Amino acid sequence: MPAPIFRWLMPVALSILAVTASWAAEGAAPLQPPQAATGGGADRVTTAGAFDADLLFSAAMAALGAAHAPDLTEAERAALLDRSIAVFHALLVVQPDLPRVRLELARAFFLKGEDALARNHFRRVLAGNPPAPVVANINRFLAQIRARRGWTARFGLALAPDSNIGAGSKQDTIYINGLPFLRDAGELTSSGVGVLVWAGWEDQHPLGDRTRLRFGADLSRREYTGSAFDRMTFSGHVGPRWLVSPGTEASLLAVARQHWEAGSPDHRETGLRFEGVHSLGQRTTLSGQASWFDRRYREKTYLDGHALNLSLGAGYHLTPTIKVDTGLGWSRVHTEIPNQRNAARWISAGVTADLPRGVTLGASGRVAWTDYEGNWFPFTTTGAPRKDRTHSLRLSLHHRDFTVMGFSPKISVAREMRGSNAQLYDYRRTSGELSFVKQF
Repeated sequence: MPAPIFRWLMPVALSILAVTASWAAEGAAPLQPPQAATGGGADRVTTAGAFDADLLFSAAMAALGAAHAPDLTEAERAALLDRSIAVFHALLVVQPDLPRVRLELARAFFLKGEDALARNHFRRVLAGNPPAPVVANINRFLAQIRARRGWTARFGLALAPDSNIGAGSKQDTIYINGLPFLRDAGELTSSGVGVLVWAGWEDQHPLGDRTRLRFGADLSRREYTGSAFDRMTFSGHVGPRWLVSPGTEASLLAVARQHWEAGSPDHRETGLRFEGVHSLGQRTTLSGQASWFDRRYREKTYLDGHALNLSLGAGYHLTPTIKVDTGLGWSRVHTEIPNQRNAARWISAGVTADLPRGVTLGASGRVAWTDYEGNWFPFTTTGAPRKDRTHSLRLSLHHRDFTVMGFSPKISVAREMRGSNAQLYDYRRTSGELSFVKQF
């Protein structure tokens, strides 16, 4: 894809997102404010006579109730649950802030065994501060989900235009002792459209009332025209998961990864990763991760060494339809060659909002600082250590009611900029993704 196209990609995407948000907000105008779910009926919502929401809700509840009949086959029960899910989902597409509808959708997903979706909707109902009996009932469902958690899988693919595939600098000249030297044209930035594919699977085997054995694998591949920028990673993990308390869990995993670059094996990693999650009240979830990996390169043995990573995150449901995520982290990389050793720290924040008419908007930002060691001459004139600062911004848009063969499409655009005191290490990059994701 020609580079000038990317010059216009960000403002065009911003305009699309702004127009879509305005369009969705206008679509919300005819809808009545949702009522608290205190009775047996649906939250009140009308769309100028387009349909009777109470009638649809009653039909969905009837299908959900019928799914409990003891003499049904599994196929019949699944069909009834699918019908109820479809109606509840359609109601939430029109107006996402309907707590009773979302609660029944979560229950339908729970009965069907789709625990990840059920857990997500139960937590979003809790963010609306429902009555105490409803909270107690939801917590019972969540406890059962944690106890019975089994296998999960995911698959996705994406088209990925990128203005600077290799994150290279546009500087065509490097100065050494005040003298200019031209770079080879092949080292300059390259744009293109790539294909991304990723898949993952995990199973959890009960070892006791509060212990599970986790084991799984992940695969990701990125390809562009030619092979210079092709990347692939395959990883596997195994280890225990402990259910510490109703709102707290932790895992300790042994992890192995193999990385390929330009179609050839590049390096492998083996190590340990600790993961922890804690629910702090009805709206907030805290998470933490710590990992240590030993890295061994096939040819670039001067990069052999180890990496330590620490991160903390917090997710807060401002409302059942708006979620805010924040994070911070620190890492340390030790290599054989001194000037590739570095320490980095980063902070991030993001928000996602479900709007009427099935539109979901997302925005996130990240800032990272990386400090290298050793002598960086001639990239720094005095040989001073390299210091980088990287900013990134991502915007996303997808329609919750639109699927292609069970895959949910999502459009995102990102802008990344790195400044550095070292020549040839700053860059600007605009990229996009049209992704299709399916959870199993």
